[in-house]
Amino acid sequence: MQAVLQPADVLVVEGNTRLSTAIKYLTQSTWSHAALYVGSHLAERGGNPPHCFVEADAVLGVRSVGIEEYRDHHVRICRPLGLNEQERRAVTNYAITRIGYHYDLRNVVDLARYLLPTPPVPPRFRRRMLALGSGDPTRAICSTLIAQAFQSIRYPILPLVDTRVIDSAECPGCVEEILHVRHHSLYTPRDFDVSPYFEVIKPTIAAGFDFHTLNWAVDEVESAKPLAVPISPRASE
Repeated sequence: MQAVLQPADVLVVEGNTRLSTAIKYLTQSTWSHAALYVGSHLAERGGNPPHCFVEADAVLGVRSVGIEEYRDHHVRICRPLGLNEQERRAVTNYAITRIGYHYDLRNVVDLARYLLPTPPVPPRFRRRMLALGSGDPTRAICSTLIAQAFQSIRYPILPLVDTRVIDSAECPGCVEEILHVRHHSLYTPRDFDVSPYFEVIKPTIAAGFDFHTLNWAVDEVESAKPLAVPISPRASE
């Protein structure tokens, strides 16, 4: 996996803690956590050289970790498209400079109220009911931190989209899309997976997968062959 990762890639993770289970239930998604791959950018800024991810942990806050942190988890790589080197550094530097911030548990409660309002409230009114996190700029959750990092360069994740009619002789009846920034506190890990602006990277395929080179056990290959069934003349007709 590390061989195909690039700075500013987002790693979404299927966690196994009680908080992870709650997030997966609320979001109806496999993913309960997200981390930003910063590569060597952390070491260049004086960070721990083996560490290459920045994440927001519920207990330890925003911290840097190595890739072994996710060794036993189901993960997916989501890659933003079209970023140049300067923009990738801007995203990773935003996250790196926030190492040491605290975890915003109030933001988790707000997300629950947004996703499962009681009594039922139309989605367009839900955000008016929210406190939108603690309001403390030194607090963050995993998806909030990463969303802010991308919003710092105006890169879309799941923006709110409006349309308006373009009334012109050259293009009668045409419409254009207007994007609005979604508040960073309302992002969840699954949003990076479903975003049309992030590509899902599968390490095996990215490394040049060729099924012809696979080394199958001989006995299993033989047992997997279909049985020869004689075809009657009538059936062949």
